[in-house]
Amino acid sequence: MARTVRILGGALLLLALAAGAAAWFGWRAYTAPGPLAAPAQIVVPRGGTEAVGGALLRNGVVADSRAFAVASLLTRGEGRVRAAEFAFPAGASLREVLDILRHARPVQRRLTIPEGLTARQITALFEQADGLIGEMPTVSEGALLPDTYVYQYGESRAPIVRRAEAAMRAALEEAWRERAPDLPLASPREALVLASIVEEETGQPEERPRVAAVYVNRLRRGMPLQSDPTVAYAASDGAGLDRPLTRADLDRDTPFNTYRNRGLPPAPIASPGREALRAATRPAQTEELYFVADGTGGHAFSRTLEEHNRNVARWREIERQRAGERAGGGGSAPGGTAQGAPR
Repeated sequence: MARTVRILGGALLLLALAAGAAAWFGWRAYTAPGPLAAPAQIVVPRGGTEAVGGALLRNGVVADSRAFAVASLLTRGEGRVRAAEFAFPAGASLREVLDILRHARPVQRRLTIPEGLTARQITALFEQADGLIGEMPTVSEGALLPDTYVYQYGESRAPIVRRAEAAMRAALEEAWRERAPDLPLASPREALVLASIVEEETGQPEERPRVAAVYVNRLRRGMPLQSDPTVAYAASDGAGLDRPLTRADLDRDTPFNTYRNRGLPPAPIASPGREALRAATRPAQTEELYFVADGTGGHAFSRTLEEHNRNVARWREIERQRAGERAGGGGSAPGGTAQGAPR
């Protein structure tokens, strides 16, 4: 009897030792560094533990998909494994991997709409954005606010478009609410149209209120705006003109030709940013009616046609000098008008 007890006791001890060793090795495998050599962003698919484990194995996050499945099963009380795009650190253990899949924030991607893009250009930006899915809604000109929008892999395009539309409505409402008194603008829509022209006319932030003032002064006097970007918009059908304007462009009879038509064009020509909206509704207090490129990336402004003509002559001389330098180096001379210059 005593001998039997000793044998049973020995067997139980061996079993306990074996169980302890298995638990120790299991814990070590669960917490040991994994095979991932460098931090990586991995798209974790839907389809359950098998699909997730297979994706992690293919991307080098885990060394054994079966071990991942067992660990996931044994720790299922800690939460469900989610499908999304996650960032994994180098050497992530099974424990860290499961914690990320259950509790970490998915990777936040960013889509930036720069100021001054047309609806066609913004549509192309959305269509080319990696990780977005679904049909692209029709975008109205000037309807989306230039900004950076956060999204996750697999998100639909339509909700992001709606967010950008709501952001533009809010920005335009704010600008219109805080507008200067006695503007020659009848509605927020007209402010949006003017802001789009201001956005396209200058890349210098400090010039925007001054450019807006030129156009506001012209509107008050009933003068044609003579804005080259409106003509370029019509010439390119909203795709963005990649050449200088020609005399044929300026002579073309379209509603957007502000050389032939007085007042604002019938619609925006691009998506203006917040600063352009603010400039259009709170322009500088000046009597200037003209501006032309000054050769430095900015513009020379003037109140009289005589002064403007002198500025244009200086700009033409700069163009001729640059054309000569390009010709001497094998380049080609520019053509067209002095863009961005009401005349």
